[in-house]
Amino acid sequence: MGRQFLSSIGALAVVIAVASTAPISVAGQGPASAAKASAGAKKWTPPRTSDGQPDLQGVWEFATITPMERPKELAGKQVLTAEEAAEFEVEHNRRENRDLIDPEKGGSIYPPGAVVPYNEFWYDRGSKVVGTRRTSLIVDPADGRIPPLTPEAQKRQDALAVAQREDQLPGGHPHADSWEDRSVTDRCILGFNSGPPMVPGAYNNNVQIFQSPEYVVIHNEMNHNARIVPLDGRPHLTQQLRPWAGDSRGRWEGNTLVVDTRNFFRETSLRGSGANTHLVERFTRVDPDTIDYEFTVDDSTTWTSPWTASFPLTKSRSQLFEYACHEGNYALKGILAGARAQENAEEASRKK
Repeated sequence: MGRQFLSSIGALAVVIAVASTAPISVAGQGPASAAKASAGAKKWTPPRTSDGQPDLQGVWEFATITPMERPKELAGKQVLTAEEAAEFEVEHNRRENRDLIDPEKGGSIYPPGAVVPYNEFWYDRGSKVVGTRRTSLIVDPADGRIPPLTPEAQKRQDALAVAQREDQLPGGHPHADSWEDRSVTDRCILGFNSGPPMVPGAYNNNVQIFQSPEYVVIHNEMNHNARIVPLDGRPHLTQQLRPWAGDSRGRWEGNTLVVDTRNFFRETSLRGSGANTHLVERFTRVDPDTIDYEFTVDDSTTWTSPWTASFPLTKSRSQLFEYACHEGNYALKGILAGARAQENAEEASRKK
């Protein structure tokens, strides 16, 4: 889940707390459904590649401040009014502006003397809600919330919370015994928003798509992750072969590119997910500047039921830039070296 979404929830609830929370009847649940509902009014034909398939090529951006999950305070409210959306955008952008919360500049979120990791120049989280003004990117279940964890997954989460607390105790650093204990984002193997699936985040919300008759390449700016997706109907790899970003296979269903990914090595970019995640993504170009992106996650070892999110990819006039992940290049060595130094100090203290 994009990190800015967590801080968005409180602002979103405050902005429309006085609004009606009655369910709103809309045509469809997400951008793809809305496009289908309006198709009868004006039919748009996507451009075609040389082999006759819809042309999805180009650079697309997916930044948005719409939260992944619908805030509990807005249960039953699917869509914001235009006025509510405009007010939320103003309030959210003010709350998230790193220059405004810097204690050196009068901000109050960080304590005095704290270091703000980045100033606002480096963020590219977007400033708008999605065009449908939905209150969540999740379109299924209907409540806009990620389904509950399974009992086994809850136990894993609880154990992780305990381990994280123990990290702060003398002699406790179970997440620094080895580089393999660290997350895939700490190690700069996968980016927190590049997926799969792609999820809007604080920056680098850009993807470039290339096509040939035999393959589609999905190249994310975050961690310059490139998935090469075969379209020839070949079977998935055996379960013994598990790439970090999973094993993707693509097919066309009418004008929609469907990408099926499984056989992940470890967790994905989704909090709590694991190697058993089965992901289905759908890319549908609905106008010259928009691809409807939808993904469905099915991991019975983590969640009690599958769930689906949807948001637009918007045509960009820019290009991708190199992403340099210094956390893995420099900080990881410091984390492990610090743990070893702590162990040596404790051993020396015991020998006294």
